[in-house]
Amino acid sequence: MPRAAMDAMASVSARVSRRWQTADPLLPAPGPAPPGCGARFVVTGPGGRPVAAGTCEHWQGSPGSLETAWGAARRFSLTARVAGLEAAAGLEVAAGLDELIGRWRGHLARVPGTDDGDSAALVAWPSRDVGGAAALLRRGFSPLAVIAARAHDHGTAGGLPGLTVRRAGPADLDAVVRLGLETIRYDAHFGCVIERPWTAEALRREAAGLLAGQRPWTWLAERDRTAVGMLTVERPEAAAWIAPMVGRSPAAYLLLASVLPSDRGGGVGTALAARAHREIDTAGVAVTLLHYAQTNPLSAPFWSRQGYRPLWTDWEARPASAIR
Repeated sequence: MPRAAMDAMASVSARVSRRWQTADPLLPAPGPAPPGCGARFVVTGPGGRPVAAGTCEHWQGSPGSLETAWGAARRFSLTARVAGLEAAAGLEVAAGLDELIGRWRGHLARVPGTDDGDSAALVAWPSRDVGGAAALLRRGFSPLAVIAARAHDHGTAGGLPGLTVRRAGPADLDAVVRLGLETIRYDAHFGCVIERPWTAEALRREAAGLLAGQRPWTWLAERDRTAVGMLTVERPEAAAWIAPMVGRSPAAYLLLASVLPSDRGGGVGTALAARAHREIDTAGVAVTLLHYAQTNPLSAPFWSRQGYRPLWTDWEARPASAIR
């Protein structure tokens, strides 16, 4: 990264850190911007002081990968750092982000494949940093998914007569995959999940790996010896990919939770979450993260009752060329 761009990003990030901690103490300090594709964007205010900076990353999914179930096969992501009004010589967060996205849009216009229907432009923005929402909406983005967080100091309780919740093992692979596919197919209604021809097999590989470990963090809820719900969590050592998104450590990641349609609303999910949270808390995990679809009518109220609240919102324009 050119020295001037590095200095601009560092200057903006220092001011962003102060605003983030005021907005949400669970947010991390802004880390170094990823190198991305090499494109750098800097917005300056009066006197030439940088007020916003960003980098762009390009990602192409491989056929057969489970990752392609979680969104578009080709993704362009903007890491955006925007200083606030109090430190930006009068330039508001919304205006700075709007200008930053405009420059990113110009870059993407020169990149092949951004008009492919299976592509997307993505911006992860702190949920409580509400100043950026207006710019994202104006530029054609929709809030698609949420990274929600549950801190260790939030207690939960749960239990349901007639339901057994137990730890899953390798012999439960078929049940875990079947229930995982239920979640994928339900969330596909809301656009943030796409079932690919290879999704089932990729999910089987992922689940087999999770179940092979000692005392896996995967639980099944059974009624009359039939699995009606499932929840699986990545331990901190496997959740390093998302840990930088939160300011506490260690962090775990709730990968999948599923309840059969016939049993939704009956307390199965709450019982599973309570069982998982007891073990997560006992293990000394400081915070647990998960994703849910913003427009899913079940997810937001359910996870709120379990102690999770929005930390980041993933905004998307699809295809990537749809940015205004």
